[in-house]
Amino acid sequence: MHDFRLSSISLLATVVVVAVGAIIGDELSAVDKSLQFEAAFQGRCGHDSPCEQLCYELHDGMFECDCKTGFALHEDGYTCTRNDSVTDKIKEFERDIGLTFVDSNEVDSEDSVRFVKHVETQTSVATGSPALCVRKCGEGVCAFDSRNKQTCRCPFGKTGSNCQITNPIRYPRFNGRSWLAFPPLRGAYKHVQISLEFRPESWDGILFLAAERDDLVGDFMAILLHNGFLEFRFDCGSGLGVVKSEETVILNQWNTLSVYRHRWDAWIQLNRGKRIAGRSKGLFSRITFREPVFIGGRGNTSGLAERFPTDRGFVGCVRLLQANDHRYDFGETPAGDTVKSQEVEECSTDKCTRSPCQHGGKCVTTTNSSLCLCPLGYTGDLCETILDLQVPSFNGSSYLRHPALGDSALSWLDLDIVFKTQSMDGLILYEGYQKYGSADFISVYMIDGHVEFTFDLGTGTASLRSPWTVSLGEWHRLWISRTGKLAVMRVDNQPEVQVLSPEAFTQLSLPLSMYIGGVPDFDTVPAQIKIRTSFKGCIQKVTINEKPLQIVRGALSGANVANCPHPCVAKPCGEEVQCVPIFDKYKCVCDRRCNSSDGDQVSFDGTSFVHYTDHEVQQRITDGHLDINMRFRTTALTGLILWTGRSDRSADFLALGLQDGRIEVTYDLGSGETVLRYNTTGLPINDGNWHRMKFTRDERLSALTIDNGTKMITISTGRLKQLNTNTGLYLGGTEDVEKCTGKRYRKGFVGCISDFILNTDYQVKLSWSTGTERVCIS
Repeated sequence: MHDFRLSSISLLATVVVVAVGAIIGDELSAVDKSLQFEAAFQGRCGHDSPCEQLCYELHDGMFECDCKTGFALHEDGYTCTRNDSVTDKIKEFERDIGLTFVDSNEVDSEDSVRFVKHVETQTSVATGSPALCVRKCGEGVCAFDSRNKQTCRCPFGKTGSNCQITNPIRYPRFNGRSWLAFPPLRGAYKHVQISLEFRPESWDGILFLAAERDDLVGDFMAILLHNGFLEFRFDCGSGLGVVKSEETVILNQWNTLSVYRHRWDAWIQLNRGKRIAGRSKGLFSRITFREPVFIGGRGNTSGLAERFPTDRGFVGCVRLLQANDHRYDFGETPAGDTVKSQEVEECSTDKCTRSPCQHGGKCVTTTNSSLCLCPLGYTGDLCETILDLQVPSFNGSSYLRHPALGDSALSWLDLDIVFKTQSMDGLILYEGYQKYGSADFISVYMIDGHVEFTFDLGTGTASLRSPWTVSLGEWHRLWISRTGKLAVMRVDNQPEVQVLSPEAFTQLSLPLSMYIGGVPDFDTVPAQIKIRTSFKGCIQKVTINEKPLQIVRGALSGANVANCPHPCVAKPCGEEVQCVPIFDKYKCVCDRRCNSSDGDQVSFDGTSFVHYTDHEVQQRITDGHLDINMRFRTTALTGLILWTGRSDRSADFLALGLQDGRIEVTYDLGSGETVLRYNTTGLPINDGNWHRMKFTRDERLSALTIDNGTKMITISTGRLKQLNTNTGLYLGGTEDVEKCTGKRYRKGFVGCISDFILNTDYQVKLSWSTGTERVCIS
């Protein structure tokens, strides 16, 4: 008893058959036998298995047979036959002429012979009849762009409005419509290791695509960008596997990517960070590659909208592509690997040698090239792009200048800083009393991997040093508190350290600008500060005396500041809603402006949530009468749906969520917990279907109804009738679900919510997000 999959190939087009016949004579019938075949059997490997050469055990009590190098698996699924030279000859012929043979099922396809040059037509807007594209493009192809204007798609190594300029390609740049095509992957059906170096200029785009068929039905492997995150998608023919980076790429800078796939399992590593692993579904573990390898775009494939979250082409440059042991040469065949291309240009990152830097940028020369140093808020080769800074990144020569603290830190100063360092040394924060010489100052910096806080009240310095070093490339939290002469510091969960400043002075005066991430001139920094290099890494939060500092928006000036790779950079909350970073995650904070009566729906993944802090929501939550009405669907057993509590962790709270597939409401008005669980139906409600839930509370009396079923009622204990919370309303989860709920819940809600109404008259807006990841698909 076994299940198997068989792929075959048929040769089309008389001219192609004749040409191939001239090469390989009457041996065409051997082509099918050389193709990869896959079969899965029930049982285990051993002396009883039918495998002739190799045997691999799968999951779910299955195994498959395989063959050694030079042999191919027979269609019976267990015997092996030696490869002949027919397939290699066909592949060499395909590469020479730039054509690819396709399955017989695709005879009617318009592009069954690949890369055929043609003349485009477009329906005329004026007459409604087909309009011929007649622009003279030299060696290129005339085509219509998105505005129905005629343009030229230039061949490899040509550029200009009419493809008249010869432009040799060393490192290709893609414009969203470009692509390069290489021969199909070889020797990668079970194992592949890919290395990429790329410089993205937009958040979405196809980087790499290799498949069995041009419609992506069947096996494929793809690398793409979506909302700034890197995704590796692969299908061995029986289920999709997706591995997604935890951090975004860095725009307008070179990024590195390593992809490793062995059978079902895969991992990716972006910018030498954390390795993220994943697995494909189903029994089959091999991928058949027949289509060309495309980089930079979709090439001649279709079906991307059904398989991928984006079908856009990549915008940016690629300078390295290596698959297994083969490093691709971007030159044209026969010297290089490129067999076909569209609208590819040479990448240039030193354009300021020929054009002036914009927006006040400064052009400087390096050993091999020139580049623009951009002022705060701009990026690009010529500082031509406005940079929407969300989480600032500092490169060792960066800084942000802020207004002086003045006398606001005279007697006491509290600092709360969240940072991620890429270097063992660097100045994080500095402010002083005078430009040169010794006087009052504060400084926070990294030295030899330790965090140090040094300050001077005018009578000598005092320093605190973290007991342990901090790890590179991870988020850390630093607390510093100074009251008079006493200073206390703690980093993460390290032991607390404290120090007293010398002599009698107890007050701190800071009239000069405060600097974050570095200073423009270290000669202005007192010699008592041991470090003389700026910070290299990311700073996502600075709170001074319990007031959050607007790190970027509140800066008076700065230089060389870019975006840190963080989800907030891709604006997952949309344009109107503030994205607040919380280490590697984030929360969307709504105010009065982003609430409306729009009907909408949104999805949650167990870590995402919305935090409503505006007065309209807070008033309805804490009112003596509360009415919650929403639709939801989920397949999860547990998860926090809604939460409101107190920031001081005192008694009052309300939690609504899933426990064992059933809705449960727990609340405390100050006299003890009350639990109301809906268990009147025989089946749990985590069935993936839409359900409506209504919860009401009139002082101590509360009721819960699901899908107009039986109403369940309870009365809270004690005499207290008011829900006194001050944290606003959390929907879908919180920053720390376990901590907020006292371990009643361990994760947030996984599923969709729509039609969320408070007190019958206030519909809470959900669809603020522009990203497809947050939109609920019905």
